[in-house]
Amino acid sequence: MLVPEFFLGLTVGLGFWLWQRVQMHRFLGNIPPSLKSQSGEIALPLIPRLRYEITSLRQEQQQLQQNLQNYQDLLEMAPVGYLQVDEENQLLWCNRSAREMLYLQRWQPGQVRLLLELVRSYELDQLIEQTRDRQQSQVREWIFHPSVDSAAAICEVKPLALRATTLPLAQGKVGVFLENLQSQLELEQARDRALCDLAHELRTPLTSIRLVVENLQTRLEPPLDRLVHRLLQEVDRLIHLVQSWLELTQLETNPSLELNYQLVEVRSLIAKVWETLEPLAQREQIQLSYSGAESIYINADETRIHQVFLNLLDNSIKYSPQKGIIVVETKILDSNQNCNKKQSTAPSLEINIIDSGVGFSEADLPYVFERFYRGDRARSRPKQAQASSTTIAGTGLGLAIVRQIIHAHGGSIKAMNHPLTGGAWIQIILPGVVVNSQFQDYI
Repeated sequence: MLVPEFFLGLTVGLGFWLWQRVQMHRFLGNIPPSLKSQSGEIALPLIPRLRYEITSLRQEQQQLQQNLQNYQDLLEMAPVGYLQVDEENQLLWCNRSAREMLYLQRWQPGQVRLLLELVRSYELDQLIEQTRDRQQSQVREWIFHPSVDSAAAICEVKPLALRATTLPLAQGKVGVFLENLQSQLELEQARDRALCDLAHELRTPLTSIRLVVENLQTRLEPPLDRLVHRLLQEVDRLIHLVQSWLELTQLETNPSLELNYQLVEVRSLIAKVWETLEPLAQREQIQLSYSGAESIYINADETRIHQVFLNLLDNSIKYSPQKGIIVVETKILDSNQNCNKKQSTAPSLEINIIDSGVGFSEADLPYVFERFYRGDRARSRPKQAQASSTTIAGTGLGLAIVRQIIHAHGGSIKAMNHPLTGGAWIQIILPGVVVNSQFQDYI
């Protein structure tokens, strides 16, 4: 009877020994590589090394927590607002500047609430959704109207001009940087008012000076009359600058104030503008090439659109080389092709003006429609020493006025360089196009 009991005890002992070996292998598999020697064996002594590694990990964790706190403190004191939302648009954290801009008095650090409940800004909410869907940084500017709880605070709270720049983060989170543009907007408005008042004050004395110069011009003989002629050109340039500035200010204040809508045939209008500029074009042997459908009408202010083509074609002549060609293309877009933000079911007209010059520099492209912005002078071809008596130097306001007129008509305009010719490419999209077959029905 002793032999079976012996084998039974041996079997149980071997099983227990095998179980311990399996447990030991699992434990060794979880040991960090730094605790092993190059041969794969455990570096001795094991327990002191484990204690050392645990202490190092704790120190690294404390260092990471300290760095995280430092970054959070920097964001808290930053002059730019920052907030972060999770995948459900719940506000996770925001700094002091963001709380002041968005009037987040109801939010406390550590509190998780839906952003739209705290900030009644559908522009911001929509921008965050676009960032999450497209997984790309987005930028938007808008006027933020804070919502307040008490009626007494309504008069104290003022709208703010804000710019938001978003950044997609992991796990559907989105970070938002906020800039307060209100001071900049107020400064620009004050500057515009001051310059507008100055322009009004300058218009009368400049007109009087021009009358005096014209009187002198008839009384002087060569070579003194050339000096008076040059003085007359400079006075005309100042008068043109003053009138352009007043016109731009008026368009920005009330874009649709002076618009007199009527049906305008596009090709005839372009031909009329070219007749005005043809003496300048013939001097440089520059030709105009038109392509597109015939008898296209747009519902627009003829005087204003005439001014648009006059500015754009005049610029194309200035920046085209001798014997160059200016191409004007027109194309009707349906509602699906219309890239204007304010799309309508009616078709739109795309107008492309392409010159044969060297095009815009990459540094100039974002600013060509800004007021008083003058691009790289290397674009311009060499001028003749003797300018025409009717030539007025550029003011830097022409393209700014063009943009305001196009926007007043509900259209869009952008500047590019043509990929084939390399010349400057201005593209205009205007709504309300009427083809010849629809003309009688329209009127």
